Amino acid sequence: MQSMDLNHVIIFSDHHGQEADELVSFGLTEGSHRIHAGQGTRNRKFYFGNFYLEIVWVIDEKEIRNELTLPTGLWERSCFRNFGYSPCGLCFTHTAEMDPLFEGCVKYIPEYIPKGTKFEILTNHDVPDLPWTCRLPDIRNVVGPEEPTEHPAGLKELTKVRIGIPKPGISNNYTEFIERTSPIEFQTAENHHLILEFDHRKQGRTEKFRKLPLTIDY
Repeated sequence: MQSMDLNHVIIFSDHHGQEADELVSFGLTEGSHRIHAGQGTRNRKFYFGNFYLEIVWVIDEKEIRNELTLPTGLWERSCFRNFGYSPCGLCFTHTAEMDPLFEGCVKYIPEYIPKGTKFEILTNHDVPDLPWTCRLPDIRNVVGPEEPTEHPAGLKELTKVRIGIPKPGISNNYTEFIERTSPIEFQTAENHHLILEFDHRKQGRTEKFRKLPLTIDY
């Protein structure tokens, strides 16, 4: 990846995370999962050498719509079919280079992160076809649990991200900053869709998933 670290990519699920079964069948090894206490969501995760893929869904509507969580825009993203939002999300590590992008962002302090830290969130409510975006807390020297990164399908590292948007001509400060500083591209597509390229397509293969808005080039 380039200088702006993409920590993980989110796909919001409206089938209680069952879509991730298709990733397992393809040949990905599933990592840890968790409930986001107080936020009303839980996840399933798939780890690679330089990022992870997270499938997220709602388990408590009251929590995700509470006073703390509602400004994050997670509720609208979880109901993406009803609201017409992109079901995709981008989460970046905390680097000073990204300060300009997160000016005026939503500050979010859920109960499941260390005290004194916060998420910084761009809801993109004004252009909901763009992905939900966050910058992770500035936490250094924290060693998390070991996660499996070896996959039967042979995928190692993410090398490019293409985000399909069903509306031509979307370009603003957000898209320009992302494309200028990372290997992420926005392109017009028939539907909201995510294309993840691994290992510069060393195997020369493509897998398009039926239950997720996802294609993997590898």
